[in-house]
Amino acid sequence: MTRGRIRARLRLSHLYTFACTRPEATEEGPHSIEGPGYSRIVHCNQPLMHKKKPFKYRSNYISTTKYNFFTFLPKALYEQFHRVANLYFLAAAIVSVTPLSPFSAVSMIAPLVFVVGLSMAKEALEDWRRFMQDIKVNSRKVKFHKEEGVFDYKSWKKLQVGDVVKVEKDQFFPADLLLLSSSYEDGICYVETMNLDGETNLKVKRALEVTLPLDEDASFKNFTGKIKCEDPNPSLYTFIGNFEYDHEIYALDPSQILLRDSKLRNTAFVYGVVIFTGHDSKVMQNATKSPSKRSRIERKMDYIIYVLFSLLLVISLVSSIGFAVKTKFDMPDWWYLQPQNTDDYYDPRKPVLSGVTHLITALMLYGYLIPISLYVSIEVVKVLQATFINQDIQMYDEETGNPAQARTSNLNEELGQVDTILSDKTGTLTCNQMDFLKCSIAGTAYGMSSSEVELAAAQQMASDLEDQDVERSTDFRQKGKQQEIELETVVISEDEMVHKSPIKGFSFEDSRVMEGNWLNEPNANVIMLFFRILAICHTAVPELNEETGSYTYESESPDEAAFLVAAREFGFEFCKRTQSSVFVRERYSASGQTIERWGYQCTMSAVMASDFSIAQFRFLERLLVVHGHWCYKRIAQMVCYFFYKNIAFGLTLFYFEAFAGFSGQSIYDDWYMLLFNVLLTSLPVISLGVFEQDVSSEVCLQFPAVYQQGPKNLFFDWYKILGWMGNGLYSSLIIFFLNIIIFYDQAFREEGQTASMPALGTTMFTCIIWALNCQIAFTMSHFTWIQHLFIWGSIATWYLFLFVYGRLSPSISGNAYQILVEALAPAPIYWLATLLVTIACNLPYLAHISYQRCFHPLDHHIIQEIKYYKKDVEDQRMWTRERSRARERTMIGFSARVDAKIRQLKGKLQRKQPSSEIHSPARSS
Repeated sequence: MTRGRIRARLRLSHLYTFACTRPEATEEGPHSIEGPGYSRIVHCNQPLMHKKKPFKYRSNYISTTKYNFFTFLPKALYEQFHRVANLYFLAAAIVSVTPLSPFSAVSMIAPLVFVVGLSMAKEALEDWRRFMQDIKVNSRKVKFHKEEGVFDYKSWKKLQVGDVVKVEKDQFFPADLLLLSSSYEDGICYVETMNLDGETNLKVKRALEVTLPLDEDASFKNFTGKIKCEDPNPSLYTFIGNFEYDHEIYALDPSQILLRDSKLRNTAFVYGVVIFTGHDSKVMQNATKSPSKRSRIERKMDYIIYVLFSLLLVISLVSSIGFAVKTKFDMPDWWYLQPQNTDDYYDPRKPVLSGVTHLITALMLYGYLIPISLYVSIEVVKVLQATFINQDIQMYDEETGNPAQARTSNLNEELGQVDTILSDKTGTLTCNQMDFLKCSIAGTAYGMSSSEVELAAAQQMASDLEDQDVERSTDFRQKGKQQEIELETVVISEDEMVHKSPIKGFSFEDSRVMEGNWLNEPNANVIMLFFRILAICHTAVPELNEETGSYTYESESPDEAAFLVAAREFGFEFCKRTQSSVFVRERYSASGQTIERWGYQCTMSAVMASDFSIAQFRFLERLLVVHGHWCYKRIAQMVCYFFYKNIAFGLTLFYFEAFAGFSGQSIYDDWYMLLFNVLLTSLPVISLGVFEQDVSSEVCLQFPAVYQQGPKNLFFDWYKILGWMGNGLYSSLIIFFLNIIIFYDQAFREEGQTASMPALGTTMFTCIIWALNCQIAFTMSHFTWIQHLFIWGSIATWYLFLFVYGRLSPSISGNAYQILVEALAPAPIYWLATLLVTIACNLPYLAHISYQRCFHPLDHHIIQEIKYYKKDVEDQRMWTRERSRARERTMIGFSARVDAKIRQLKGKLQRKQPSSEIHSPARSS
C-alpha cells in the first residue's frame, strides 16, 4: 500500500556534522537498575494493563489551579482569616450578636462580609483564568494507536501510560515519550526545548536501531514491548532505563526521550510510546507552586497593625478600668439607672466582672483604629496598577506582538525599590541580534553607520559644549556632517590597536587594570564603567570560604583572576545562572535589599513562573523608573493615609467615652460607622493609589535620580509612618474637642435648645468627612476628573445619605430622623464648626509641606516647581543642567550608555587635542 507521506531517505549519520549522533560500535548493554527509584514498568501498546494493580499510574490530565469546586470555600476562607486584622473583625462580628456589642450586628457583619467577599471573588477570578488555561492544554489533540494499526485522535487528558502516539511536525509532545522511529531512516528527529530550558537551538534525538522498522501506522498492529526505568523525577537531562523488545534488552538514555511541552521541528513525524503522563512528566515535576510573595511595604504594614493593636488594647484597658471604677463608686448614686435591678454586667457589687465584660465592648468600640478595608483596597489598587502596566503601549513590542505583563500584582511597589539587578549575559542584554554598522576588509572601510548610543552621545556633547561656550558649540555643529565618521576614530586609534592582546575573549590590555593602578587614575569613572561593561559579559563561580567568610572565584587564567580581583574592588559580583538563586540567598538575604533577577525569558514556563515579563530588555527602564516609581509612592502614601484616617476617626470614640462615663455608648449612628470605611472614605484613597503622579512619565525618564526615593524608602520609613499617625492623633483631638468647645452650653436651634448627642455626633462626623477628604486632596500632586469625582463626590454622598436617611421612618432612622433638614442645616453653627474644624485639621500638614518645599525640597518638589512656572520652556539651559545633575547621581538605562560614551569620547579627545581647545574656562555664576 502506498504511503500518504514520502519518507525522508537522507541518512544523516553519513554526514560529518551528524556523525556524532550515532555510535559506531554496537549499543551498550542494559543498565543495572534494580533497587529503589527504578520501579516503573511500562507495557508498550498495552495501556489498559496500567489501570490495574500494582500500577495505577496518573492520568495525563494536569491542573495548575489553586482551588477546585470543593476546596475553594475552606481554602479561600483560611487565606482571608489568616490575616490578623480580618480575624479580629470576625471575632467582633461574632460578639456583635451578644448584649456586649456597642453596635448592631449588621454594622459589624456587613463590612466584614463585603471585604472578605470581594477578596474571595478576586481569588476566584484569578483561579478561573488558570482553570481555563488548563482546559485549553488538556483538550489538545494527538494521534494514538487505537487498534489493528489504525491511528485516531485523542485529547491529551485521555492519554495513558503505554499508548503509542504519532506526533507531527511543529506539534508539542503530549507526555514524556520514548522515541521509536521518525520520518528519517536513521530515526533522527529535531526537538525544540524552548519551553523547558529557554534554548532556541534544536536538539537531535535518535531512536534505537531495533525500533527503526516501526516507521508506519500498520507496523504497530502487533507491536509490544516492555520498559523498566527510573521513577518520576524533575531531572530534565537524565534518564536511565531498559527496553525489552523481541527477547532482547537495550539500554535507554536521554537521547531517546522526548519531553512533554517540547516541540518537534524539521521532522515530518515521529512515533513514540508514553512513559510519564500528567504530573509525573518531568516538566510538571519541575513546576513547583509559586510561593506567596509579599512586598516590603506589606511586611512593614503588619508591624504597623501590631502597633495599632497595642494602642487599641491600651485604650480598651483604660476604658474598662474607668468603667469598673465608675460602676463601683458612682453608679450607686445614679438612682435613675436603678442599679439595684441591673444585670451582672452593670452591678456595682461586681465591679471586676463589669470591667472584664466592658473590655470586650471597648475592643469592639475602638476597633475602627484597625482599617478593615485596607487589604481589599490595596488589592483593588494593585490589580488596577497591573492593568496599566499591561496596557502601556510604550512597552509593547511590535515585532513579537507581546506587551509587558504583570503576572502578579503583589509586588508592584517592589519595582520602585530595586537596589540590585541580576542579569545573565546572553539574549537578555543583546537580543541575540547583530546589526551591521561598519567593517574593514583589507584596509578598506565599508559602512559609515553609527550606533544610537554614539549619535546620542554626540548630540549631548554638542549640547554640553553649547552651555559652556557658544562659539565652540557653533563650531561643533558646523562639523556635524563629519561627526558620524569621526566617532570611531576618536574611540579607537591606530596606536592602541597595535598593542591589544586578547584576554579571555576581550581585546584589551591596560597597565592600570593589570597592575592595579586604576584607583589613582584621573579618569577613574571611565575605568569603573569599563568594569560595569565587563561585569555583565563575564561569568565566574563564587565559592564561600568558611574560614574567612568571603567569596572566592575560580579563574582559568592569571589575567582573568586579575580582572575578578579588580572588579570586586568596585563591588561587582559574578555567578553562574544556575547558581543565581543560591547566590542571592547567601549574599543578600540578610541585607534587606530588593533584588531583581532578569533573564532572556523565551520559555513559556519561565514567563509563567515570573512576576513580570517584558518583550525587550530596553523596556526595563520604563518598567522600573516610571511604573515602579509611581507604584511605590502610590502604595506608600495610600497605606500611610489609611492609618491616618482610621486613627483620626477611631480616637474620637475613645474621647467621647471619657465624657460618657466609659459606658460603651457610641456617639455616632451605626449606619455612619458602617459607611465610613466602605463608602465615604474608600474611593478617594483608591484613586490616590491608582492615579497619583508626583512627576510625569517623561520627567521620570529625564530625571532618573527621582527613582532613588524608592530604594532609600523615603516615603514609608518609620519617620514618615509615625508622622502620619501623629497627624491622625492631632486631627482626632481637634475634631472632638473643638466641637465640644463650640457646642458646649451654646444655643443650637432658633428656639434656644442646646445640641443633642445625635446632633453633636452628626456634626463631628461631618467634620471628619470634610477633614479627611480635604487632607487627601492636599496630598495629591496630580488630579484627574476621577479623583475630583471621588473626593468631592464622597462629601456630596454624605449629605445625600444624611438627607435620605433622615427622611425614613423613625423606626429605621432612630435619633437621626429629619436631623439634617430640621436640626443641622438651619443652624449656622453647624456650618461654621465644619469650616473651622476642617481648616484646623489641615493647617499642620500645609505648614509642614510648605516648610519642606522651601528649605528641604525633595527632587520631585524642585521638578514640580520648575514645571509649574514653565521654567523648562523658558530656561532650557537650567532645565538641561538639572537633567545632567540627575544623571550624575544614578546610571539607568539608555542615559547611562550615552554618558558612558561621552566620557569615552572626551577621554580620547583629550589625548588627541590640547585640552584648551576642548574645554573652555568655566563661567562665573
